[in-house]
Amino acid sequence: MNRIIMHIDVNNAYLSWEAVYRLQMGEKTDLREIPSVVGGDEQSRHGIVLAKSNPAKKYSIQTGEALYTARKKCPNLVVVPVRYELYMMCHNAMTNILHDFSPNVQVYSIDEAFLDYTGMENIHGDPVEAAYKLKNRIKTELGFTVNVGISSNKLLAKMASELKKPDMVNTLFPDEIKEKMWPLPVRELFMVGPATAPKLYRLNIFTIGDLAQANPELLQYHLKSWGKLIRDYANGIENSPVSADARPPIKGIGNSTTIPFDVDSADEARKVLLSLCEMVGMRLRQAGYCAKLVSVYLRNTNLTGKSHQRKFATATDDTYQIFNRASQLMEEMWTGEALRGMGVHVSDLVPNDLFQISMFEPLNERRRRLDKSIDQIRMKYGPKSVIRSVFVNSGLAPITGGVIEDFKMMSSIL
Repeated sequence: MNRIIMHIDVNNAYLSWEAVYRLQMGEKTDLREIPSVVGGDEQSRHGIVLAKSNPAKKYSIQTGEALYTARKKCPNLVVVPVRYELYMMCHNAMTNILHDFSPNVQVYSIDEAFLDYTGMENIHGDPVEAAYKLKNRIKTELGFTVNVGISSNKLLAKMASELKKPDMVNTLFPDEIKEKMWPLPVRELFMVGPATAPKLYRLNIFTIGDLAQANPELLQYHLKSWGKLIRDYANGIENSPVSADARPPIKGIGNSTTIPFDVDSADEARKVLLSLCEMVGMRLRQAGYCAKLVSVYLRNTNLTGKSHQRKFATATDDTYQIFNRASQLMEEMWTGEALRGMGVHVSDLVPNDLFQISMFEPLNERRRRLDKSIDQIRMKYGPKSVIRSVFVNSGLAPITGGVIEDFKMMSSIL
């Protein structure tokens, strides 16, 4: 049976999600229609632009640049903070709609997913008509737009979703490759990055069509096995299944914050650390991983910082265990100086459905079930719907959400 695969990609996800949420809360200004960016805290001078509106692009603001340089380019720039808990809620709401169109959905990143529509025609009709229904339903019910690419495999479906934006449905079936894909610059092919493209240019390969028709031996000589892979991609050859069990491969998950006041007591420092660990634990469980390596970063009022990390014998996704390990690391390196910034990062990840347990640190299944239940409540009713009692009347946020700058959101494996 010929497969029908869809790739769903949220248009300008972080900014769109923030804009829609604010409009739903009663704001009159749509962030998507003014110069705006999603980033960090400008006061720290370490925040970067994670997403930008189309009007912001007119000022040559680039994703990844420092917020203070973006502000110099556009003095009236609106900067909104990262809110990962909001992104997870939008992601989950979109995924629920996708499951109405197929039981086989693979999360590719927080703002992308593959959907296997094979055999669903008798239920939802023609694939293109179904893609429009899906796209319009997300726009009507959730308020943001997506692109949907349709083809016979995941590679071509992903390439199709990039052809024309925003709020579009595009097809790229094998008989459309020569017309729609081959004329594109070779750098736009999936897996041809900034390191590979110059090597192809030196071989007089400038378009995807040039690569598709290139001498295989020439590519093998200069690019080894990578040459065969990208030549296959240029010809639309890719056959990986849409797998609901596939996890986006990530190296680590982190969370950091700049504190608006000096933290100089151990009690306050632990509370800030706990608020960071709350989000790290939620994100770990959301991604389907446990972590062995925990690191803590501290920044003082002079904006100088230090970090400490340790690999533990057992992997965990338990918020309480992550916090205990982070607290231990903080106490070992903190000398009591006033703090203005803190961060927690976990890595050395293993799947959370199969990992080694220790007789010295027994698995607390009751606490894991509690974490899962709290995650579900927060996803449905908001991040502050369930908080720990230590934060009541503390003046500190019970959950601090953010994206550490080296956290890899996107998967590079189909």
